[in-house]
Amino acid sequence: FSGPFTDVVTTNLKLRNPSDRKVCFKVKTTAPRRYCVRPNSGIIDPGSSVVVSVMLQPFDYDPNEKSKHKFMVQTTYAPPNITDMEAVWKEAKPDELMDSKLRCVFEMPNENDKLNDIDASKPAPVLNTSKQDGPMPKPHSVSLNDTETRKLMEECKRLQAEIMKLIDENRHLRDEGLRLRKLAHSDKSGSPTALALRDNGSNSLPSLLVVIAAIFIGFFLGKFIL
Repeated sequence: FSGPFTDVVTTNLKLRNPSDRKVCFKVKTTAPRRYCVRPNSGIIDPGSSVVVSVMLQPFDYDPNEKSKHKFMVQTTYAPPNITDMEAVWKEAKPDELMDSKLRCVFEMPNENDKLNDIDASKPAPVLNTSKQDGPMPKPHSVSLNDTETRKLMEECKRLQAEIMKLIDENRHLRDEGLRLRKLAHSDKSGSPTALALRDNGSNSLPSLLVVIAAIFIGFFLGKFIL
């Protein structure tokens, strides 16, 4: 049975009687609710054949599921002056019955093959499409570079603003240090407090500048080198 299986799929089964006697046949299946068989039984004359239509009902096809459906065509020689088919099967002995077993196979058409056939019939559009597809990655790479450049420019502006802020803080600290020095020199009493203020004013400025410079250099190394 070939898909898609969204509608009824019909497969014909041809039965031929090669003998010189009439043969009764019956078609059975392991999934009677999934199939309609017309005719499902009958008589075949000697040397004649009959076509049996097997109709698969629509269902949700799963390619990973293996079909376990099977059919069996059972036959026996027809008795003379046959009138009741059901009686023939009921009265037939096991050694008088013959059968042929068939396994159902579900196949889904290959969509890629169909697309290739359509493209092969239209070579010009295929060639034009390939030419247009060639340079497509370049505009994409350019857009990525523009984005990176924009990010770097924004980062530079932010770093410049932080540098200006650090410069202002450094100027403020330098002015504060000078003010403390003046207070220390102007204090004539020579008290321990004045000496402590003078030492703090002279020692705090270099240490703070070293810390600020280290933070600034580490920030740049982390952003641009690493």
